[in-house]
Amino acid sequence: MSPPPPAAVESTINFEGHPSIKSTQDPLVKKLNLTTDTIVRHNAAPPTLYEDGLLEKGTTISSTGALMAYSGKKTGRSPSDKRIVDEETSSNHIWWGPVNKQVDELTWKISRSRALDYLRTREKLFVVDAYAGWDPRYRIKVRIICARAYHALFMTNMLIRPTEEELKNFGEPDFTIYNAGQFPANVHTKGMTSSTSVEINFKDMEMVILGTEYAGEMKKGIFTVMFYLMPIKHKVLTLHSSCNQGVDKGDVTLFFGLSGTGKTTLSADPNRKLIGDDEHCWSDNGVFNIEGGCYAKCLDLSQEKEPEIFNSIKFGAILENVVYDPVTKVVDYSDSSITENTRCAYPIDFIPSAKIPCLADTHPSNIILLTCDASGVLPPVSKLTNAQVMYHFISGYTSKMAGTEEGVTEPQATFSACFGQPFLVLHPMKYAQQLSDKISEHKANAWLLNTGWVGASVAQGGKRCSLKYTRAILDAIHSGELSKVEYEKFPVFNLNVPKSCPGVPSEILNPTKAWTGGQESFQKEIESLGKKFNDNFVKYSDQATAEVQEAGPTV
Repeated sequence: MSPPPPAAVESTINFEGHPSIKSTQDPLVKKLNLTTDTIVRHNAAPPTLYEDGLLEKGTTISSTGALMAYSGKKTGRSPSDKRIVDEETSSNHIWWGPVNKQVDELTWKISRSRALDYLRTREKLFVVDAYAGWDPRYRIKVRIICARAYHALFMTNMLIRPTEEELKNFGEPDFTIYNAGQFPANVHTKGMTSSTSVEINFKDMEMVILGTEYAGEMKKGIFTVMFYLMPIKHKVLTLHSSCNQGVDKGDVTLFFGLSGTGKTTLSADPNRKLIGDDEHCWSDNGVFNIEGGCYAKCLDLSQEKEPEIFNSIKFGAILENVVYDPVTKVVDYSDSSITENTRCAYPIDFIPSAKIPCLADTHPSNIILLTCDASGVLPPVSKLTNAQVMYHFISGYTSKMAGTEEGVTEPQATFSACFGQPFLVLHPMKYAQQLSDKISEHKANAWLLNTGWVGASVAQGGKRCSLKYTRAILDAIHSGELSKVEYEKFPVFNLNVPKSCPGVPSEILNPTKAWTGGQESFQKEIESLGKKFNDNFVKYSDQATAEVQEAGPTV
């Protein structure tokens, strides 16, 4: 026998999942101007979002219980279509240029109206209320309004879920995302270069998404907001980093690194508690995660190499743009025919070693800058001075490997300021100076780890540094042993390189000794890389001190 239908609500709007909404006088209803029998899923539970998600084209359930969704034509972020509204309250703070493109307030109003008009036509809408930031002193209240269940479940996973009591008293959000990604931007509007537009208005504290269904735009939009709000409003440093904490000593380590350098893998250490894998803030009280979930890359994922991530792909998680067997629904993680950027989003408490709540009331003891150097000339580990931290932090170097982007057929040197250039709002030097000040104040050690090639470049047949050795280096850093060994100066980059490290062959620690192709070949490679560093740094030198500029390579 079927259960009785739910009691009718006092509204033309059909609300489910949020008993506090009773009538069309509700602020959310008035703001959206919903006048039809729209179904609104407000803070719906994952099972409900599964039911709705399965009605969307291309969405199904994997053999392990994760919801598999397809993001449409866009399978990654669209940084060239990200815009910030040029308005009087924020314009003087913003680092205008290729990262932060200006859009005027009239264009913003057009895009916002276009998004809201589209959302009003939907038979069903999804609303998610959640927090960004685990420290209650700094967290912001976020509301997402979207038309896809997949997007709602994604943000339910990626942000911090309020308790029932907190939801009752949630009130008006501090920041709102209108995700109308299924609907294109108007290409004839001033400033538009395509049918995709991701626009942020710091005065209105709103974001509009048009022309892309890639869920990561919402996650990184919130990150961009934190990169603006935290330093400006609270003097808190926002960082594109992962973070973990020792179980016994309680020591905190921050990991910075671009895609493919090992940031997520190395921070997911079974002997340490995971605070977060991607976005953090460093305040006067310690470090806190911005997010309530993880967004891990899935290409070539295996249970053997990354068991914690692999085992998190279960009911409640979302797999994005993966290829799977149509009969068994078993995912082929090696198949990149849809995109190299296959992803999984899951709540952080799916990781057994996660520290809940995701914050530490102690300051970092170690700062790790990760790079994957395909030229094979950077040492596996170097100890950095304060000026070198700022230089390498602003540089944000790694090698972009072949196949990661269309047209990339061989490794390319790539630089991303502060290891998160697409999300920066202020000038990179402002974040670098804050980081330097905090390292000095709390006497943290800073290290540059190369997880890339040793002995020779990838083109010359070098081998990638074994993960076993990188983990041994990290263990020596955490135990304090690596700070006690003898060091030597590494040429051109002027780095301090250890002569020994427990568990690591001494011959690979200094590339000048490990190089197999002769010193002339080595000198050519290292000077070539050093020149690329210096050429990249020119665009930041106007705000860099002489000490920081001198911390770069000597070519």
